[in-house]
Amino acid sequence: MMLIADILLAVGAIGAGLYCLVLSRRLTRFNDLENGMGGAVAMLSVQVDDLKRALEQAKATAAEASARLEDTTERAEETARRLELAMASSHDTPHGRSAPAGRERQVRRRRRGGAEGSVGEAA
Repeated sequence: MMLIADILLAVGAIGAGLYCLVLSRRLTRFNDLENGMGGAVAMLSVQVDDLKRALEQAKATAAEASARLEDTTERAEETARRLELAMASSHDTPHGRSAPAGRERQVRRRRRGGAEGSVGEAA
């Protein structure tokens, strides 16, 4: 009876050893950096780093574009204020009055020959 127990114990130990050997080989292949899961994890890690850099660059570009847009908007608002002021001041001038006597305004243009001539009158 003792002999049978010793044989069964030896067979169990040999079976556990074979199981550990197979498991070790599978883990080695699983963690292989070229073909296994380790390679996939390493590749994903590199891609995450690249995406982080791209995201930081996109944030910087967006902040710069936002600052330029804000500056352009401020300049446009200032220009709009000036145009409104110019339009308001042009509405304040009298339309029906003519220039003082003897001082009519004329528009002069240069001709191709270089001579100046009176083209017409403008009130």
